[in-house]
Amino acid sequence: MKALVIWESLTGTTRKAAARIAAGLRAAGVDATVSPATHVDLAALSAADVVIVGSWTDGLVFVGQKPGRQSRLWALPYMTGKRAFVYCTYAVDAGHAVDKLADIVRDRGAEVLGGKAVHRFHVDRDCATLVEQVLAAVPAR
Repeated sequence: MKALVIWESLTGTTRKAAARIAAGLRAAGVDATVSPATHVDLAALSAADVVIVGSWTDGLVFVGQKPGRQSRLWALPYMTGKRAFVYCTYAVDAGHAVDKLADIVRDRGAEVLGGKAVHRFHVDRDCATLVEQVLAAVPAR
């Protein structure tokens, strides 16, 4: 199986999460590539069996949460026919940011199979949970 992990990061936490997700997938035998949202590896996207898209949570502490820099996410290449997962990193409360990111990725043509809010102090734990979700839904060949 081939996977592409796309990230949009402000402070580096979402990029760190992307690296952890890719490492977890590689440990399970998946060929995983990591790419920033601003420079998506189109060859890796074309070859990917699954795409994981991540962003940070923007908004007020308890209201109005959304994926950060949405304009970059809306500009992602189309992922028509791709299976996808999403994640949003957060500090206090992710609100509905994961659902909103799923809507964006769905609009880019992907079938979103799941998602995860990743707390900035529990990146390893939360990314491991997301990797388990991905592997359960799209088993490595």
